[in-house]
Amino acid sequence: MLLVLCALSVVVVAEETHCGGTPDRLCDVKPEAVYYKEPPITDSEVSYKQLKTMFPSSSIQLFDVRNPDEFEAGHIPGSTNVPLGELQKALRLSSDQFKQRFGVRAPHKEDSSIVVYCQRGRRSATALDIMWALGFSRARHYAGGYSDWVQREEQ
Repeated sequence: MLLVLCALSVVVVAEETHCGGTPDRLCDVKPEAVYYKEPPITDSEVSYKQLKTMFPSSSIQLFDVRNPDEFEAGHIPGSTNVPLGELQKALRLSSDQFKQRFGVRAPHKEDSSIVVYCQRGRRSATALDIMWALGFSRARHYAGGYSDWVQREEQ
């Protein structure tokens, strides 16, 4: 059962949800998670071409929100695995705790180089909602996900 409370443009999840075989944007989210119904920024998606041009910059923070087994099976080079189910808690860690847990510097709310991705874009859209709700209003997601990345890299 999913209980969602809506107020203005924010959604608060009151009970833990599970996919039950039908994944959606709120699949496996935790209670008390807060999500924006409408994005706080308009430039929320990054294309394959944009992502490729970001790589020469060492400042890109690329987070794969898939499960660890999916990440181990293949991921975009330079990305860090922060599973969707751990994202909200991870973003609340201190900088030192985040670095110790994930091996990279913690993202900062004002960073404009944060990009999240998953397999096809659903979980990364949810991750983006979580990030926006926590104040990471400049974060974006690669909507094509790892599937799109692999397809384009093979061309």
